[in-house]
Amino acid sequence: MSQPQDTNQAPSHRLVMQATGVTKRYGQVTALDGVDFELRAGEIMAVIGDNGAGKSSLIKCLSGATVPDEGQIQLDGQTVHFKTPIDARRMGIETVYQDLAVAPAMSISENLFLGRELRRPGVLGSVFRMLDKKAMLEQSIARMNDLKVGIRSMNQAVETLSGGQRQCVAVARAAAFAEHVVILDEPTAALGVKEGNMVLELIRRVRDKGLPVILISHNMPHVFEIADRIHVARLGKRAAILNPKKISMSDTVAVMTGALAPENLPADCLA
Repeated sequence: MSQPQDTNQAPSHRLVMQATGVTKRYGQVTALDGVDFELRAGEIMAVIGDNGAGKSSLIKCLSGATVPDEGQIQLDGQTVHFKTPIDARRMGIETVYQDLAVAPAMSISENLFLGRELRRPGVLGSVFRMLDKKAMLEQSIARMNDLKVGIRSMNQAVETLSGGQRQCVAVARAAAFAEHVVILDEPTAALGVKEGNMVLELIRRVRDKGLPVILISHNMPHVFEIADRIHVARLGKRAAILNPKKISMSDTVAVMTGALAPENLPADCLA
């Protein structure tokens, strides 16, 4: 797969999110064993690993879905303690899971504001709790246009959209409300080539707007096409941080499976 020309500036070295020594146990099973993680401003960080490597457990800790047993998570240098995903959302972290959590029968506009509905001003909103559908529609159009998402009408039901378009709606919703980080769990899974590329292009635009992105994916060509750095999870630990511009896909898989030790890689392969 040919690499698109990258006209973006290199990511800043400023850390937006950092996890140190994160450990999570489920009974006798240690899902995370002292994992470190760093996300820089303006980057797409891919997280890869075999099943059971700990990548899902790590993301759950970063998104508030799981409380770690040990370790520390920092956001913009401040230690945070997430007990629920709502806590993480309040701190500007938005997560898009594989099931998307969209309401198929509702319109695109209604889905973008799902759980964050705007009320009409004055008594109509405060007492009668009437929704400000006009404001939500206008803001939806502006946000989708800002991200260059081509949708015919914000009033059409999500169930009328293709799989790629639905994924774009979910990603755009996350980008609209995230202040610090967007976390995407397998955003191109089960999509065809054209729709997968549509979602990848949207992820680039989210990054270009200044939001760092954590991308969990099994699709190695997509990882190499879009990621600035790759966090490799293995056996509940961080095996390596790789530079996709300097390492081959086959060597990356070898590190992921344990067939190649990171210390045997050239120095420029490590990020």
